[in-house]
Amino acid sequence: MKKMALIIVIFLAFFFVQKGMASPTRMLIFAGAASKPATEEAVRIFKERSGISVDVVFGGSGFVLSQMKLTKRGDLYFPGSSDFMEVAKRESLVFLGSEKIIVYLIPAINVQKGNPKAIHALKDLTREGIRLAIANPETVCVGTYAVEIFEKILTLDEKVKARKNIINYTESCEKTANAISLKAADVVLGWRVFHFWDPDRIETIHLKPEEVPRIGYIPIAISKFTQNKALAQKFIDFLQSPDGKGIFRKYHYLMDLQEARPFTKPDTPVGGEYILPEEWRTIKK
Repeated sequence: MKKMALIIVIFLAFFFVQKGMASPTRMLIFAGAASKPATEEAVRIFKERSGISVDVVFGGSGFVLSQMKLTKRGDLYFPGSSDFMEVAKRESLVFLGSEKIIVYLIPAINVQKGNPKAIHALKDLTREGIRLAIANPETVCVGTYAVEIFEKILTLDEKVKARKNIINYTESCEKTANAISLKAADVVLGWRVFHFWDPDRIETIHLKPEEVPRIGYIPIAISKFTQNKALAQKFIDFLQSPDGKGIFRKYHYLMDLQEARPFTKPDTPVGGEYILPEEWRTIKK
């Protein structure tokens, strides 16, 4: 992880030496990988229509926030959940009035296509011999949700058994989905949308409505380090336009709260911030 951070810092330093401190035709986004497939397409189309190039640093939402803070660069922060946006707001790293919700997310169980381990419910993650992966809860949004589910839904004995089955703490949402695609794990606690990233290799088992602790969403906000707020706002406006929303809908993201409600209880909270229990911090990588 430290080596990756150093590489990104060097890349950003080189990038800004080459491109100059501010460019009217270029911007930089620090983004959680929960939106990666749709964001990559949105960036490409935005450039084609506007002539503005967009560089994106993808990774765990907490990790890329640290990079934005460390380098004091970036025009937009685009995390995979509200949790890390709350951190960004608390640390005054984004302009408060600029935050917009782009799409909604539902946590789910993701397994290999065909479900060879016959995993049908959350409690199946406690079975002996199951290879479970979750994202690093300290730096990745979907890992934070996984821990919240363990802590709020499983009994103490079930939680102990599930934790014994964890074989990897992945570094981003993308790598969490890839753990299933590449058969590096039997199951992950991920997002419902992972299935649509790789439908030939990933299958989703929905949690029971009462097992979904919160409805997640992907927000975006203008970074305090931007030197061109108007340019950053232009990209947000594009994501919220019919064309921008169409890109995310194409990848089966939930576009409004009403689309997310069928997966949860009527009173399931939306967004917010889950405070990670101390026992889940400083996880050995």
